[in-house]
Amino acid sequence: MTQWTTSDIPSQKGRSAVITGTGGLGLEDALELARTGGEIIIAGRNPQKGADAVARIRSEVPSANVRFEQVDLASLESVADFAARLKGQRGSLDLLINNAAVMTPPRRQTTSDGFELQFGTNHLGHFALTAHLMPLLRNGTNARVVTLSSVAARDGAIDFDDLHATRSYQPMRAYGQSKLACLLFAFELQRRSEANRWGVSSIAAHPGISRTDLLHNAPGRWSAAGMTRTLMWFMFQPASQGALPTLFAATSPEARAGAYYGPDKMNEMRGFPALAKVPPRAEDRTAAERLWRVSEALTRVTFQ
Repeated sequence: MTQWTTSDIPSQKGRSAVITGTGGLGLEDALELARTGGEIIIAGRNPQKGADAVARIRSEVPSANVRFEQVDLASLESVADFAARLKGQRGSLDLLINNAAVMTPPRRQTTSDGFELQFGTNHLGHFALTAHLMPLLRNGTNARVVTLSSVAARDGAIDFDDLHATRSYQPMRAYGQSKLACLLFAFELQRRSEANRWGVSSIAAHPGISRTDLLHNAPGRWSAAGMTRTLMWFMFQPASQGALPTLFAATSPEARAGAYYGPDKMNEMRGFPALAKVPPRAEDRTAAERLWRVSEALTRVTFQ
């Protein structure tokens, strides 16, 4: 592909999408999909941020078919409630973008279900959400699930003996584990979709290094990571550019099911969408199958 941009997004009229996250990359995804005619449901924890996101999109795309629905990915009950509401409103869904994330809180925190916050939100919350929405996706047209990983997955490892970092919590190690889990999930979802003939394509993407509020929100604006984000902003590509691999995976006829996309320049830190290098640990099918079984047990959901 050659410098794919938002101008290459095909019409999304008649297509529906759920995007997790109210700012940063998720907002850019929602804006561009709304601009091309899609029905957009922004799913997030904070109603005010959700309202702001909807207002921002409508200010740029007055005809946008966009709304906000509340869901807290750090609560399995909230995820189930959101999915139940959606299934009560509609019979199909064409696109799910598993985008929202928590990154490197300095102290170990847990979800309402007792999971380490990053693993519980970034992976388990999206795992449960995808499972709950699978019946709608199976009724969709050329349905896709796009799951966001990160360059941090390269150094990630799944510690099955201490998934929730109860013995030792290192912020970046936990984040890398969660993002490797996202990648393993995306690949395993595609294999299971093919085996079970669900007709849903699973694709992974990562944004390189992008100017979002992720580092400000979790480690904090005055943390070392937050200060790097503030003072060395020029090293981070704009969120609109970082969203391109996700938008490519979500919309392009050229995007391959089971593939992984990221930026094409500077060791995948910035640039235009291209196939990303898959970390060796993400190719471990035994680990992927084990993670799937563990995730089903922890979330108490199954894919149907």
